[in-house]
Amino acid sequence: MNRVQRVLALVLLALASVAPATVRAGIADAPGADLEVSLITYGPGEIYWERFGHDAIELRDRASGEAINFNYGVFDFNEKNFLLNFARGRMHYMMDAEPTDQEVAYYVGVGRSVTRQRLALSADQAAELRDNLLWNLRPQNAGYDYDYYADNCTTRVRDALDKVLGGALKAQFAARPGGMTYRQQTDRLMRAQPWLMLVLDLGLGPYADQPLNAWQESFLPSVLEAQLRQARVPAAGHGTRALVGSEQAVSPNRLVAPPASPPDLRLPLGVAGLALGALIVLCRRRWPTGYLLLGASYLVAAGLVGLLLLGLWTLTSHHAAWANANLLLFNPLSFLLLPTLWRARRGLPASRFSDGVIVVQLLAVIAAVALHLLPGTVQQNQPWLLFALPCWLALAWSLRRNR
Repeated sequence: MNRVQRVLALVLLALASVAPATVRAGIADAPGADLEVSLITYGPGEIYWERFGHDAIELRDRASGEAINFNYGVFDFNEKNFLLNFARGRMHYMMDAEPTDQEVAYYVGVGRSVTRQRLALSADQAAELRDNLLWNLRPQNAGYDYDYYADNCTTRVRDALDKVLGGALKAQFAARPGGMTYRQQTDRLMRAQPWLMLVLDLGLGPYADQPLNAWQESFLPSVLEAQLRQARVPAAGHGTRALVGSEQAVSPNRLVAPPASPPDLRLPLGVAGLALGALIVLCRRRWPTGYLLLGASYLVAAGLVGLLLLGLWTLTSHHAAWANANLLLFNPLSFLLLPTLWRARRGLPASRFSDGVIVVQLLAVIAAVALHLLPGTVQQNQPWLLFALPCWLALAWSLRRNR
């Protein structure tokens, strides 16, 4: 059965649940007392879009044995203008539902961990959650605009649970400090793909470095799973009870697990910047062709990165990339220095115009350093400051040497 057939079948069950029936169809018309609600959490996978993990809400009818997983992580590569919309930050995701056994079998087969947390919801809460999920599953309601951090497949699961719990989860999670920022969690989980991790870190602006509470940090399946272990909800009569009634490790992780903490990029990028700067100076003295190649490569790369950062800020909805201070370090001004590099190789001095561009670029680098040192600065881009500063100093010296 393909996805469309699955959705239509479940919608028909949802519609049937509002009409008199003499035969139980499963979760669609089960009384709340017969519904068992669980959070299913899947560990990170090997493909880059799987590195953050995944989760789903499982509804199980104790009478019929039917079990369905509801998740919010479906996207369609064949959607019209998919790549263009992705680049512009307008990603369209959908809710989906699948028999639990089929979905779990897939994740077990690819070696990803599977954990089931049975939630101690009341009969009324379980029935309300079922009705909300079936309504959300209808084709006209299934789609939503995806945001990596603020509105993703895990925040939708979290919000669905919080709604039937009367806001109890948000009240508790928002009062707890988070463990890491968006940037730190991104670097930690993407460490298995170092080049992609560096690109993402370079492209993230101050939004990614804001302090998070546990509610915001529960955009990650693993964090939501951990936070639910501490959650308590009102008990019948008086007092509170633990939300997680029981927890089961359905399948262990058979892949390389992400590190517990993010990598510190300051030392490797600082060393790389010093090495590149020293190489530029050395080649300027002894190998003019090598100097030209190194300098041109850096300037072109800095200019292209600057265009990308500027485009992300001004032309897209990727708000996590807006107002990126790295634009002071890498920007399109770099392209204007390419002719000066050629003149320097031939022993000719820089023009007055080029002198001005060099001064402006050095002032931009100084501004980036000062901005980082100011009290209250949010963006944590020390690694890129340490990389860019020696490179720009070496280029400025080498381009003005003949003066």
